[in-house]
Amino acid sequence: MRSNEMYVSLDIGTTSIKVVVAEYLNGQMNIIGVGNEKSQGLSRGIIVDIDRTVESIKKAISQAEQKAGVDIKSVIVGVQSNSVDIEPCHGMIAVKSDDHEITDGDVQNTIAAAMVKSVPPERDILAVLPEEFIVDGFDGIKDPRGMIGVRLEMHATMITGPKTIVHNIKRCVEKAGLQIQNIVLQPLAASKVAMSSGERDFGTILIDMGGGQTTAAVIHDDQLKFAFVDQEGGEFVTKDISIVLNTSIENAEQLKRDFGYAYSPDASPDEQIPVEVVGQSELVNIDELYLSEIIEARIAQIFETVKEELDTTGARELPGGIIMTGGVASMPGVLELAKEIFEVNVKLYIPDQMGMRYPSFTTAIGLIEYEETLDDIQRLANQSTVGIQYRSGSVTDDQMMRSQKYYTEEDDAIRERPAKAEKRDEDSITNKLKSFFNHFFD
Repeated sequence: MRSNEMYVSLDIGTTSIKVVVAEYLNGQMNIIGVGNEKSQGLSRGIIVDIDRTVESIKKAISQAEQKAGVDIKSVIVGVQSNSVDIEPCHGMIAVKSDDHEITDGDVQNTIAAAMVKSVPPERDILAVLPEEFIVDGFDGIKDPRGMIGVRLEMHATMITGPKTIVHNIKRCVEKAGLQIQNIVLQPLAASKVAMSSGERDFGTILIDMGGGQTTAAVIHDDQLKFAFVDQEGGEFVTKDISIVLNTSIENAEQLKRDFGYAYSPDASPDEQIPVEVVGQSELVNIDELYLSEIIEARIAQIFETVKEELDTTGARELPGGIIMTGGVASMPGVLELAKEIFEVNVKLYIPDQMGMRYPSFTTAIGLIEYEETLDDIQRLANQSTVGIQYRSGSVTDDQMMRSQKYYTEEDDAIRERPAKAEKRDEDSITNKLKSFFNHFFD
């Protein structure tokens, strides 16, 4: 852990781009500035318009600079899990120095040997995550440097992804006038803050519900074992409300934020909600239960899709259960619905930093925690894979000393509302909503 260094994270999401400026004081993260700008140029987590994305990044960076009172020069960037492949890899070299003492160079050569395996030309290696080193047959070694040996081996996890995704992210960051301090897979970053060390070790599922997509990741033995992206998120809930109620996207979003419940047994058929309906001169009232059924139908479909993928790995048997985060996860009723569908323990992670207590900031904060806790071996691995040469500091050097600031503005996550009295329905959610969902969304 490196004290008194400032970090800047860049979380490029479908609905918003977040920038967090932080430093560590006595081992504690101190948030000193935040930028939060509506995304332009992204669809379902993928950059589809570089110039518009660059403008959104610049605006978010500018907001963070103004709040923190610094000039940002480099960022830790999160990359989505779309179409990633996770597989084991193995490298082995002969230690050639006269004294056979293992050095940084030997470690990097071993990592390079592990990367020799065939990778299709349309894919890039996003990360190599060392699990153990073996020196002359002695295994279980985390850091072999300084040891004496003739043969050095490494077992690791290799993560690859579509080359275009990494290229577009790098291009956008560069065009925004920034350097890249590190590129980190988003579930790896989020798990650093959302999970305890025991949860990462014994095995836990992380579900991040964003605006454009929902990501499920399995962390076990402190390694990413599985990742799946469902191309549905909060935007789909908003569109469903808009279609069913014949109201604008803006009104549908407001209804979702202010009155939405994802678990219909918690909604009331007696509470009336006024809705602006296209073609109607007066507001039309709907009951809260009807709105909840619309929301529940889409989120239930997302959960069923994720559940099916998780069951291919047996992940629901892991003792850590499910941790949910992301802006949509904070909607009332999401946890109750998740518990019913996944049939495991489910909890919500909310960052505990002052002014940042919104699930939608989990990844942005996690990127900083991930970078701060990187050990020397992982830094060597990153240099070998994505070519990151580590720099000291993410802001100009003369700005390290300044008065402390805290971000206190509201973020764009769904605001929490008091939970309603618990009610139960004998029918399962999936069966109860099937006819409703098929009627509107076939």
